[in-house]
Amino acid sequence: MASTTNGTLYLLRCLVDTTSDSFSSDKSAKIFVAGHRGLVGSAIVRKLQSLGFINLVLRTHADLDLTSQNDVESFFATEKPQFVILAAAKVGGIHANNTYPADFIAVNLQIQTNVIDSAYRHGANKLLFLGSSCIYPKFAPQPIPENALLTGPLEPTNEWYAIAKIAGIKMCQAYRIQYGWDAISGMPTNLYGPYDNFHPENSHVLPALMRRFHEAKVRGAKEVVVWGTGSPLREFLHVDDLADAVVFLMSKYSGLEHVNVGSGKEVTIKELAELVKEVVGFEGELVWDKTKPDGTPRKLMDSSKLAGLGWTPKVSLKDGLIDTYKWYLENVK
Repeated sequence: MASTTNGTLYLLRCLVDTTSDSFSSDKSAKIFVAGHRGLVGSAIVRKLQSLGFINLVLRTHADLDLTSQNDVESFFATEKPQFVILAAAKVGGIHANNTYPADFIAVNLQIQTNVIDSAYRHGANKLLFLGSSCIYPKFAPQPIPENALLTGPLEPTNEWYAIAKIAGIKMCQAYRIQYGWDAISGMPTNLYGPYDNFHPENSHVLPALMRRFHEAKVRGAKEVVVWGTGSPLREFLHVDDLADAVVFLMSKYSGLEHVNVGSGKEVTIKELAELVKEVVGFEGELVWDKTKPDGTPRKLMDSSKLAGLGWTPKVSLKDGLIDTYKWYLENVK
């Protein structure tokens, strides 16, 4: 009888995708933002503070090791946050994923398992788990819908990270099914903005271009060489838009399925490079090394589900680049 009742409750939960806005209505609610110093977490903190939330619980890695089950359990037993936003993760580029595959799968699984389980066991009302577009198959249909998950092989260069993120989605779903707990997942597209990684070797395409154009401008170089033809299409979302979407999902969404969070707008790498060049103010020539590989021709997420719920991004790519370059000049040495 109990299993039948649980099954009925589960079906009812799956039918209802929206929830009353208990999140935004209480500005004194205790909210734990895991990973608050990173690109994503810092933007979420800025957004929450701008909205008047006054009870944010923040911990550095030195204060709280999220890979330690005992430490995380003790933290939740003491703090008992009402809401949890899980933006903490071990991230890196292709080289890092290839060099440290054990770290990428183990550390991320540990963080997710510890935080999700302890949040549930210590009475958190709701949790949002943030993943990545790399969860989808290498040859997923374009634009990529949520139901493309687990329909084909992953991109081999980051499968360790992707497997961990898929496990996080499934863990949230499992806790919803078994316990009726409000755990949801959001999958952002390519992100950029303040606190991005501008490392000369390990950064993603947008911050890498920004750094190269800036350094070329400072040196007075006559040209910047970029790999490939510039023809691949990519989607970018300013991290402040993601933070806005996080608040929206915490307030309005309580469905079983994960939700894509993208801009819905594509740009070629050539168009991106020319726009970054303009924003940085590099006056030399942009040269394409067509002997180098282009990578995946197109990668666009289908964010129509989120749009249907009533959320759309606000930051244009050019405005976002201007904002990011301003932060770069003030913070990157």
